Amino acid sequence: MLMLALPPSCFAQTTKVSGKIVDAITREPLPFVNVLLKGTKAAGASDIEGNYTVSTSEKCDSIIISFVGYNRVVRAIKYGATQEINIGLTQGVDLVTVEVRPGENPAHRILRKIIANKDKNDSEELNAYEYEAYNKIEFDLNNIPDEFKNKKLLQPFSFIFDNIDSSNVREKPYLPVFMTESLSEYYYRKSPKTHNEIIKASKVAGLENASVSQFMGDMYQKVNIYDNTIIVFSKTFISPISDNALFFYKFYLIDSMEIDGHKCYQLQFKPKRKQELTFTGNLWAADSSFAIKQIEMSIATDANINFINSTAVVQTYTNVDNAWMMQKERLIIDFNPFPIDQKVKSLMGVYGRKTASYNNFKINKPEEDKFYSLTDNLKVADDAFNKTDDFWNQKRHDSLSKNEKEIYHMVDTLQSLPIYRTWVDIIQLFVTGYKTKGNFEYGPYYNIYSFNEIEGQRFRFGGRTSDKFSKWYELSGYVAFGTRDERLKYSLGMRCFLEKKPRTLVGMYYKNDNEILGQSQNGFTTDNILASLFRITPLRNLTSVKQVNAYIEREWFTGFSSKLSFFNRQMSPLADFHYEYQKTPTKTAFKESITTSEVRLLTRFAFDEKYLSGTFTRASLGTRYPVIQAQYTLGIKNLFFSDYDYQKLTVNLDDRIRINPIGYFDYVLEYGKTWGKLPYPLMTIHGGNETYIYDIYAYNSMNYYEFVSDEYASLTISHHFDGFFLNKIPLMRRLKWREVVGGKALIGRANQQSNDLLIFPAFLTTLNKGPYIETSAGIENIFKIFRLDAVWRMSYLDNPRAIPFSIKGTLQFSF
Repeated sequence: MLMLALPPSCFAQTTKVSGKIVDAITREPLPFVNVLLKGTKAAGASDIEGNYTVSTSEKCDSIIISFVGYNRVVRAIKYGATQEINIGLTQGVDLVTVEVRPGENPAHRILRKIIANKDKNDSEELNAYEYEAYNKIEFDLNNIPDEFKNKKLLQPFSFIFDNIDSSNVREKPYLPVFMTESLSEYYYRKSPKTHNEIIKASKVAGLENASVSQFMGDMYQKVNIYDNTIIVFSKTFISPISDNALFFYKFYLIDSMEIDGHKCYQLQFKPKRKQELTFTGNLWAADSSFAIKQIEMSIATDANINFINSTAVVQTYTNVDNAWMMQKERLIIDFNPFPIDQKVKSLMGVYGRKTASYNNFKINKPEEDKFYSLTDNLKVADDAFNKTDDFWNQKRHDSLSKNEKEIYHMVDTLQSLPIYRTWVDIIQLFVTGYKTKGNFEYGPYYNIYSFNEIEGQRFRFGGRTSDKFSKWYELSGYVAFGTRDERLKYSLGMRCFLEKKPRTLVGMYYKNDNEILGQSQNGFTTDNILASLFRITPLRNLTSVKQVNAYIEREWFTGFSSKLSFFNRQMSPLADFHYEYQKTPTKTAFKESITTSEVRLLTRFAFDEKYLSGTFTRASLGTRYPVIQAQYTLGIKNLFFSDYDYQKLTVNLDDRIRINPIGYFDYVLEYGKTWGKLPYPLMTIHGGNETYIYDIYAYNSMNYYEFVSDEYASLTISHHFDGFFLNKIPLMRRLKWREVVGGKALIGRANQQSNDLLIFPAFLTTLNKGPYIETSAGIENIFKIFRLDAVWRMSYLDNPRAIPFSIKGTLQFSF
């Protein structure tokens, strides 16, 4: 009787239809097209991009599409199902042209007032503010096909597929797999401009890493809509309220309404041109202050950016003491890199979600000057990971959903499975090159086997202690053997922390192995298998090096570090390569080896640099400011049998300049000088590249051991256009290729007396005739991961083995 008493709607199925409406001839999207589910009250209209979504629980069997000037279309649909129907409308009866001459587009007038009032409404223009921020970040697998769930390798994980969420009709069903929460205090001061954040609490499913928690806070992810440009995944997007927004966007005045007691104008915006780094969406501006009250936007669907299907960003603002502050932010990104299986047509992707809320605002009430820090501006509290569930239940700005509560338990269960550990090991092997087994990590795998003309087939075995062994010190080493030279090479070393706050490391290493002198800092090691496979000419100019190295390294504050090192090196030529000197006016002889002892002081400054840190190693995520590096070297004669007294200085400046809308410009300036009379192996041997792999730090048309200097200056430039030109060509637009051009110039000189110590080999020369110059032009983003460059050598073309033109490639992963 109770069942019969329920209304029929309780048993009704939901019918949902979505798709895109375009002109059947031009394929241009049609906005504001009427959409109706026949026999129901469910109706709607397409948005500015022609997309529509309509749903109902009433029974229906067809959808009606109508638009002025186009033929009406009726399509059959499936009742009770979610389906996608794309429509191409054909033009119907020609209408009599009516010419309307309006005044200015009212949306433009409102936009100009928004731009004119940006300084008044931008919170960054306040003298000071502070607030409490709650950030929740979640990653979900979406679009998981049955073929994937049924794979044998995933049978131990079958329990996690029971948690798939399909409640949101606007999104693909998804499986939450990772979540982190953070609670922080954020402080801002305008003069001098300072951002400080203290992560008070952090909760990460399955991970306790302070460097990761930094990026879960508010500082790293903060997006200011009032800025002219917004950096998303290292790409520079034009803000819809930038000073030159009308050059990049079309605007429409849609409506006016009241939101939280403020009358607001709704403006809709879309890109003017295809594949530019722009957004599409809606904004609501308060009518008196013209401050942004709310904005909803997404990256343009055809923007030249990789691995992202779609985005959705919602920001709402509130007025606090006559200042407009962000109150809530919601971000959803649908990542979809590659198909998981060629047989599976659908692509499995990842939702990345950020939910943030802000409260406890203090406006223009700065702390004392000593509170703010320009250097140590982001801190993680020592007890951030130790907060109880009761603490989180009280302090969370929003309660967790049922699925979110299950994530922590699910990750713990997942990590307890042996096969999960196997998958993690495989990923770690690919990323780091090491295989972890208990207290030891074996690798790197790419150095296990290689070959060259001197050693023949080279085999190497080595590794290092793991975090399980110790998180304070690390032991490492390897042994290697060549089948042709039949000589054992090896290395042993250790490094350990003296302090972790501030980061202070000491280390000591000994090695007896072969090197290529003058190879660039980015070049493959001699025994890297890729260097063996892609070498242009056989490797014959190796040097045997016996080296002792001891150092202490300290990071004084984030981005500023110093490293004091001691090196003792004994270098001996191999095979047919000799250190020849003029023994008498008529007779030459060979020097068996060269020994040096030197002290080096390296200082590096990268303001506001961010890192992703492991226990001992860390990767820089870059900075918006120039990076300055200087190294001073002092060679001491007779110290541990050293042969020479000398001094060296090297200064390097590295920077990136973003130039919208034509990409970004990178440049590197370097100067080096040596004082003292030295043989050529101790001078600066400029880094060449004799492989088919493009090296951004090497001279790609220069050979190894080709040029040497004791004073030099170099300039490296490159401009990445991010598809600015190719996006304008219809046939090339679909490929999303990106243009890059570059050039390298090097001037230098060498003391001619150096030739008296050791005679220069026939293939080695100085730069006394003029600068070395090479230029390049290439295409990036080929199949999203490849880069090809054509390289032209512009000078010293008469040198032995000079190659005027070459094609080189590399793997390059970027958004």
